[in-house]
Amino acid sequence: QVQPVESGGGLVQAGESLRLSCSASGSIFSIIALGWSRQAPGKQREWVASITAGGSTNYADSVKGRFTISRDNAKNTVYLQMNSLKPEDTAVYYCKYGLSWGQGTQVTVSS
Repeated sequence: QVQPVESGGGLVQAGESLRLSCSASGSIFSIIALGWSRQAPGKQREWVASITAGGSTNYADSVKGRFTISRDNAKNTVYLQMNSLKPEDTAVYYCKYGLSWGQGTQVTVSS
């Protein structure tokens, strides 16, 4: 499968918002599940959020109520809206597209 490409990461202060985007080519985009995971310094990668082809979403407890995953099949793009960011959200965020993972985008949240 084609490797997805993440964008939207950056350096923000605690309490601010950021929206990550992930795009990938392919006609199967609309019928596959998508997701996001992250890896913080010194920690293992953890699952953050997922969305099915039908639009059903699930979130890790650590981000529930603050993050929102959505998809735009017309643009072959999945988003992760991150609100009320905390320093502990600092990590490299990876997009899952089918069986493929992107290279990640760095999100750094300062106090």
